[in-house]
Amino acid sequence: MSEPLTTPGEGFHPHLPDTPDHPVTPLRSRLHHIRADSLDGDTAQSGGMRRFAAVSGKTVGSEKLWMGQTHVAPSTASSDHHHGESETAIYVVSGHPEFVFVDDNSGEEPQGGPQEVRLRTSPGDYIFVPPFVPHREENPDPTDEAVVVIARSTQEAIVVNLPRLYALSPDDA
Repeated sequence: MSEPLTTPGEGFHPHLPDTPDHPVTPLRSRLHHIRADSLDGDTAQSGGMRRFAAVSGKTVGSEKLWMGQTHVAPSTASSDHHHGESETAIYVVSGHPEFVFVDDNSGEEPQGGPQEVRLRTSPGDYIFVPPFVPHREENPDPTDEAVVVIARSTQEAIVVNLPRLYALSPDDA
């Protein structure tokens, strides 16, 4: 038998200590239910994508975690960007988004030098993006939006938009 859905804001733990040494703030003394239709679109953005926060400092008082959704429209690509000091984990919900980055660890012959790498994904796949790694998301599908769930190791979504996927050489500046 299934329990009925909870109402947002319900749920608290009456046994949490509230002492001068360990004060309990209202946002951090209860579980939070974030409904799909109440995600916060007031987040850092990159061109070609829409990010929606579910779990953040602003929405639930989280201190070390950000989680939300990203939607990439059909036949589009995000701007090149990175997420600063944040580690990012991505779960593909729908579509077949592609994640593009430059592998500059492949300096051996025959390639010689940085190589662009494209990770093609399917629903159920995961991607890990280390801190400060430039990348972009693409959705090559001409009709369907790609949707992913994002979890970050920082309280808020950090997005640093870039002019290119990799550092400009002195000759390019």
